[in-house]
Amino acid sequence: MEDNFENLKIMVIDDSKTIRRTAETLLKKVGCTVITATDGFDALAKIADTHPDIIFVDIMMPRLDGYQTCALIKNNSAFKTTPVIMLSSKDGLFDKAKGRIVGSDQYLTKPFSTEEFLLRIKAILKRVNLIDGQAIETRFELGTIVFDSENFKLIYPNGKEKKLTKKETKILHLLVQNINKVLTRDIVLNAVWGQDDYFVGRSLDVFITKLRKYLKPDESVSINNIHGVGFKLEVGSGE
Repeated sequence: MEDNFENLKIMVIDDSKTIRRTAETLLKKVGCTVITATDGFDALAKIADTHPDIIFVDIMMPRLDGYQTCALIKNNSAFKTTPVIMLSSKDGLFDKAKGRIVGSDQYLTKPFSTEEFLLRIKAILKRVNLIDGQAIETRFELGTIVFDSENFKLIYPNGKEKKLTKKETKILHLLVQNINKVLTRDIVLNAVWGQDDYFVGRSLDVFITKLRKYLKPDESVSINNIHGVGFKLEVGSGE
C-alpha cells in the first residue's frame, strides 16, 4: 500500500535548492501540499500565512539558522505544537541535544533516503494523530504467531497469549510495517522515545532482546541486527 498524506501541509526550510526541490517532488507524490523557504526569515513570514502541519528545517542556514528558527516557532503560542524536524549533515549527540533544547521533535541526518524521510513523517503523524479516516491494520501474522497491536499482545498457535508493553508494541509494529526491510535505529528511537541518544539506545537493545525471546517459538521469525544501521524483522517459510 502506497503512502498517501493527502491534505497534509508540510514546510521545508533549507538554503539548498537541491534539497528543497527533492523534498517537494517527493512530498507531492504522496499527496502533500508543500511550502518551501530559503532561510529562517523567509520561513517565519510564510508560516503565519500557511500554518503548516509539519516543518522540516535545516540547521546550517545563513542569517537565521535552524536552531534559532525552531526556537522562534516553538516560542510562538500559535505554532508551539507544530512538529519541527531538524535537518543536518552532522550526526553528533551535541547537535541532537541542542535541537531538543530549542524544541525540535525529531532529527534527520542528510543525505537521507526516501524511506527515512517518509518514516519521519509517519512517526510524527502517529504522535499527533494527524492521520484520520484511514483503516489501520492491527493484526499481523508472523509465521504461526499473531501480533495483535491494538490489544498489545502476541497469540501463539496453542492459544496462549503474551501481553506486551506499549513500547514493545510500538517497536514491533514499526518492524512489522517494514518486514524484511532494514529499519534504522534512529527512526525507532525517535518514533518511540522522541529522541536518539546513547541511553535510550541501550534501552532499545533491551526491548529488542525481549521481543526476540517472545518470537522464539517460531523459528521462521527473527529480528536480525544490521551492524551499525538497525534491525530487520524477517519471516521465512520455516522449512
